[in-house]
Amino acid sequence: MLDNLSTSLRKTLKKIANYPHIDKDVIREVIHDIQRALVMADVNVRMVRDITRRIEERALSERPEAGMSSKEHVIRIVYEELVHILGESKEVPLKKMNIMMVGLYGQGKTTTAGKLARYFQRKGMRVAMIAGDVHRPAAIDQLRQIAEKVNVPVYYDYDEKDAVKIVLGGLEEFKHEDIIIIDTAGRHALEDDLIDEMRCIFEAVNPDEKFLVLDATIGQQAGPQAKAFNDAVQVTGVVLTKLDGTAKGGGALSAVAATHAPIVFIGTGEHPDDLEHFDPPRFISRLLGMGDIRTLLEKASSVMRQEDAEDLARNIMGGKFTLKDMYKQMEMLGKMGPLSKLLDLLPIGGSMKNSPEIEVQQERLSQYRVIMDSMTDEEQENPRIIKAQRIHRIARGAGVAPSDVRMLLKQYENSIKMVKGIMKNRKKRKQLMRQFGGNEEFLQGFMDSGSP
Repeated sequence: MLDNLSTSLRKTLKKIANYPHIDKDVIREVIHDIQRALVMADVNVRMVRDITRRIEERALSERPEAGMSSKEHVIRIVYEELVHILGESKEVPLKKMNIMMVGLYGQGKTTTAGKLARYFQRKGMRVAMIAGDVHRPAAIDQLRQIAEKVNVPVYYDYDEKDAVKIVLGGLEEFKHEDIIIIDTAGRHALEDDLIDEMRCIFEAVNPDEKFLVLDATIGQQAGPQAKAFNDAVQVTGVVLTKLDGTAKGGGALSAVAATHAPIVFIGTGEHPDDLEHFDPPRFISRLLGMGDIRTLLEKASSVMRQEDAEDLARNIMGGKFTLKDMYKQMEMLGKMGPLSKLLDLLPIGGSMKNSPEIEVQQERLSQYRVIMDSMTDEEQENPRIIKAQRIHRIARGAGVAPSDVRMLLKQYENSIKMVKGIMKNRKKRKQLMRQFGGNEEFLQGFMDSGSP
């Protein structure tokens, strides 16, 4: 997300970390770099001036907390002020409720409805959708296709032209479901007939949430749109789509935040799983290269049963790590998404995500799983028995070269050595535990790394 802004800000923080000491000249240079990065990301110039003024004032007047260096102090101020401009996060409760989707044409409203369905589905909720756009049959077709992809039921009626009747019919049909997502019509602009239709649905349904979907590529214009919809139907949250593919994402984020309409979700890709709950501290932490261990853990827990995770951890800590355990790890990684996106969640991992090596590693992980599928249970449990004859048999079964099998076995040996090294090294073990505590405890590790 926001690769250009992220790269610029990380370079600035790296500059701070590498300075021998912090003085007024350093702070002014840092301020200039931050201003340039934010303006290039389409953030409003007045807002840029305000945030950099606060950073400069705090950096020059506030004293570092006990045990914190001046470098850490300045980095923390930059982090806190960037979080401040994005406002506070809004929690969406996991309870029985109706969600009404609103927005203009082409903003990604129908696609986002499907992503929301997938999001709540992965939280263990029973989800259904209603096709409330009576003006475009293609919108119904699109929602049906999306619903089939995420495996949720959808209520529709091609012949009915009264949106309220369709929505009420869908609510009756799905009254036993937990979450009902209502897709509504859009327009090219916020016109009176669109407002009237939205109000009619709102009065008939009284939805728990009204989510406005906005395309992040419109940049600062997202602010006026958010305000107009908020004035019309009092939206309870904004979903910003296409945040992964635009240089104007910073403008959209900051402009919406300035309207005090809470941003609840952000779209980060085209896959049904590419929707994230928006949390400013986590978002800024990732932007600055500090990682987001908590989100990484949430992703892991969503694709792996608690019992399996405990068994895997027990085997790793107990020195009984086998190829079967390694297979489970790779399977879990595959379900969590592309490596390039997971790297964003790791401290200093974002700097690696555009490396050609990442694509090679992604392909290699898939190949390793095919190779392990060609092994017997005994070989997976006890890889030490895999010698030359077995290597050639496994390679033939997997359709790979013997050298690929040997590479997998080498990777397995390296994993065992790494785990043993961490378990024996008390300092490394403590650092690992601190990182899992969240961003507050991670700052020291960030500084120790020498670069974001």
